[in-house]
Amino acid sequence: MNTPPVSSGSARSARVTAVAAGVAAVCLLAAGCSGSGSDGSDSGQGTAGAGTARIKVALITHGAKGDAFWERVQKGAEAAAAKDNIELTYVSDPDAAAQAALVRDAVKNKVDGIAVTLAKPEAMRSAVAQAESAGIPVVGLNSGIDAWRSAGLMAFFGQDESTAGRALGDKLDTLKVKHALCVIHEQGNVALEARCAGVKKTFVGETDNLYVNGTDMDTVTAVVAARLNQDPSIDEVVTMGAQFALAAVKSVDESGSKAKIATFDLNNDIVKAVKSGDVQFAVDQQPYLQGYLAVDSLWLYKSNGNFSGGGSAPVLTGPAFVTKQNIADVARFAANGTR
Repeated sequence: MNTPPVSSGSARSARVTAVAAGVAAVCLLAAGCSGSGSDGSDSGQGTAGAGTARIKVALITHGAKGDAFWERVQKGAEAAAAKDNIELTYVSDPDAAAQAALVRDAVKNKVDGIAVTLAKPEAMRSAVAQAESAGIPVVGLNSGIDAWRSAGLMAFFGQDESTAGRALGDKLDTLKVKHALCVIHEQGNVALEARCAGVKKTFVGETDNLYVNGTDMDTVTAVVAARLNQDPSIDEVVTMGAQFALAAVKSVDESGSKAKIATFDLNNDIVKAVKSGDVQFAVDQQPYLQGYLAVDSLWLYKSNGNFSGGGSAPVLTGPAFVTKQNIADVARFAANGTR
């Protein structure tokens, strides 16, 4: 899907869709959040409430081990699995070829549904096609909003990264920023590239991209600090994830730069950083909601033939700005590991 230029109408549409997804999340959360096991075995009342036969679902992402963002995605998926009497398997690999192999493993295991991220869509096409040829419904989440329909996925749950980037660019303009450094921690990841491209489209100041190795946080800190030392005109660092924003805080301290920090994505540490002023704001795409809706959509399809978004439009979960003005509303949920 090619994302059209932002107009007031399209922005309103995105906000309405995101709000609708948020309202749906409240209803879904009220229905059941008791699951804690990755296989859905702790379903308890959720199993009784589903009233449907047990099915097997695989959630397969490109998330790195220990990344709090993906822990939130998994938590949301587990809550849906508990409610829906689903045996859930969560696996991930940041290497695209290895992620594709995990999809093929799920096909061999004859799961009833697959939820997958498309951070590098071309590497995943063959594996997704294999699942669909086997009659297994596949939905997308988080990454791949421009590729999910061409890949043949049934639905998509996530943030329009280009729209989110453009919204952040507008925000920088209101803050009178002059020179932004957009830090990308995984080169070739379509979602991250789209964010920075979106920033460039609306931000009237200068924007530079900086690629770093996201698997080595010490190196991230050092490379960003070196760039800030090299170019004192940089007055804003924009990171693509919560942990990278915290690394950028250290970079600013080490370099003596006066640059401010903004980030995509949220966790409990970023909530504290926004409260303290170390981070100006965060753009939240609600990863818990992405995991929940993706898994729940497969149950709805299997049990009632429903297609979220009608099979033609994504279900948006963001962007939502988290600032000092609204941080108190988000903090208690972040503390629970669900925002």
